[in-house]
Amino acid sequence: MKTINETLLQRRSIRRYEREPVTDEQMQFIYEAIRNTPTSYNGQQYSVIDISDQNTKEQLYVLTNQKQIKTCSRFLIFCADFHKISMGAEAKGVVMPDFCHTMDGIMVGTIDAALAMMSALTAAESMGLGTCCIGYARTAAPKEMAEILKLPQRVMIVCGLAIGVPREMPDLKPKQPVELVIHHDRYNDRDIHSDILAYDADVTQYNTTRSGTKSANDWVDHIISYYREAMNYRMADALKAQGFKADR
Repeated sequence: MKTINETLLQRRSIRRYEREPVTDEQMQFIYEAIRNTPTSYNGQQYSVIDISDQNTKEQLYVLTNQKQIKTCSRFLIFCADFHKISMGAEAKGVVMPDFCHTMDGIMVGTIDAALAMMSALTAAESMGLGTCCIGYARTAAPKEMAEILKLPQRVMIVCGLAIGVPREMPDLKPKQPVELVIHHDRYNDRDIHSDILAYDADVTQYNTTRSGTKSANDWVDHIISYYREAMNYRMADALKAQGFKADR
């Protein structure tokens, strides 16, 4: 097992995997880490779909164009889930409020699922496995993804996580310095233009000199290009189709 330092501070996204499968014992440890995730109210407003079937992974790859989905050993889909508590309310004759029709409800389910994914990622990384978070599982083709995974109402995809035996060990990406991430006692709304530009230059330097495929990508323009692409997503419609609606 890796140390906490190695697990958390040496993590990098792995997109190429060996054919060697993740063992049942390793998956069981990951499941237990997921189960022990802290959640709002202890409501456990999430579920996880573990995909090992190659045909299903191939279908998801076609929708997302994320190659690591079809080459990883296991692909986990993390979902916000109010279906379970709805079934409990039905079984006990309790009126279920439309909590998932509120912005807070959507946030609660999303946060729970995201925390569960981090639990799974940390457990996998601690055993020397490679992981890659895939947000396109949520945005690429919501209707088709829901159909393939047979999601009931009040269940929505938050993110995917590829897990496998790593076939690569890419250079560690530069992250923003602590001063840009951590604030003390209040948000420090100081002038950070020069700090952001310095970090932007660090990312460009990394991309032009890293091992493997190189690029001239910076940070600011590159990330904003993703935002521009995301402006075309119809996520509000996808959420409504799954029984979520932020009325308030």
